[in-house]
Amino acid sequence: MKTLAAYTSIYFIGAGGIGMSALVRYCLAKGYTVAGYDKTRSVLTEALEKEGAELFYDESADLIPASFRDPGHTLVVYTPAVPDTHDGLVYFRDHAFTVVKRAELLGLITRESRGLCVAGTHGKTTTSSMTAHILAQSSVGCSAFLGGILKNYDSNLILSDKSDLVVVEADEYDRSFHHLRPYMAVITATDADHLDIYGTYEAYLESFRHFTSLIRPEGVLIVKKGLPLRPELAEGVRLYTYSLNDGGDFYARNIRMGNGKILFDWVYPGGVVSDIDLGVPVRVNIENGVAAMALAWLNGAAPEEMRRAMKTFAGARRRFDFWIREGKTVLVDDYAHHPDEIKASISSLRALYAGKKISVVFQPHLYSRTRDFCDEFAAALSLADELLLLDIYPAREQPIPGVTSRIIFDKVKCERKELCSKEKLLETIKERNFEVLITLGAGDIDRLLPAIKDEILAK
Repeated sequence: MKTLAAYTSIYFIGAGGIGMSALVRYCLAKGYTVAGYDKTRSVLTEALEKEGAELFYDESADLIPASFRDPGHTLVVYTPAVPDTHDGLVYFRDHAFTVVKRAELLGLITRESRGLCVAGTHGKTTTSSMTAHILAQSSVGCSAFLGGILKNYDSNLILSDKSDLVVVEADEYDRSFHHLRPYMAVITATDADHLDIYGTYEAYLESFRHFTSLIRPEGVLIVKKGLPLRPELAEGVRLYTYSLNDGGDFYARNIRMGNGKILFDWVYPGGVVSDIDLGVPVRVNIENGVAAMALAWLNGAAPEEMRRAMKTFAGARRRFDFWIREGKTVLVDDYAHHPDEIKASISSLRALYAGKKISVVFQPHLYSRTRDFCDEFAAALSLADELLLLDIYPAREQPIPGVTSRIIFDKVKCERKELCSKEKLLETIKERNFEVLITLGAGDIDRLLPAIKDEILAK
């Protein structure tokens, strides 16, 4: 693959995805002519069109503009969710265009800059977003490609004209993060996931081991203490560990939770930074914050800069995202789609709102994940007082015989539970009273949130 500078036009297939859209914005900002395809029109695709991208919602190759039909000047970028039979993708491959995955383009960018790459089964979006916010608000600066829309910037892209640091969320799906060349990396978790791709947990863990081997010789790996991972590091790579409050090179102590706030002291090799005030007060963000501050500190952010940034961090949309915080009902939305993430979200609400009834709406994501972790999902959801369980969001998958939401539902042990269709969810919510309600899942449940909010506020 040539350098980006060798191209004048870039065509994105699957342009409206959260990861792809950041690259679309980056290429527009860098002066490239940008066009592309997405299956459905959305708020995000409409924003990209306003910013200068020409997008199409029909996969027909006939719609590809003439200015994107020269293989010498057009780079084609696609997301793995796009099938190989996609008409536009077939056209570009048949006509000898350079066709790369989204991760390959990110990899090229990390080779031309200093990439700070955050990987892990869960926690990577928040940790990378926190890191980006700290650096962006400090004297250091950074650019960032993020897996969520940061509310502080109303974007999933941060651009800097003074720093060559680039914060990247390193996605393990389809081994995409193997295309990266990190300067520094964080690994937050290696719990089993994506077994539809990897087959076994051993293969999944091996993928993370290979990722560590890609860190530059002058670089750094920061890994959560206790992970069953044996890094393969190039000579010269420094290794650090972090934890919530269990020691390591970086950790939290003197944790104080209550009244909707979380404060802690951050311990690092240079000393202690006291009274870190979490802008998004959820327990798991203590651990995410410890890792983010470690990465920022190793790249020159000062302790006081980090303290200020952590307090002002508003979070990413769909990551413990408060929709209603005042009044009779608290409404939170979270992207959690793995059992450990669900457990962390519900436990955090318990700590923040002690004595309140915790109600959960959960939309399972993928048939294979539901099948592989149905027991673990049931155990995590049983921590709630009340559950509304939706149908499985299939995403890229075809149905698997015998796999429905019921295989989770039957094993859930909470005071009140109900199987509910997405179509009847608003009606059900209208009939009930909630104290703390959280919507969970990586599907399309977020599209109902404005209506859910309106129903709650109308009571």
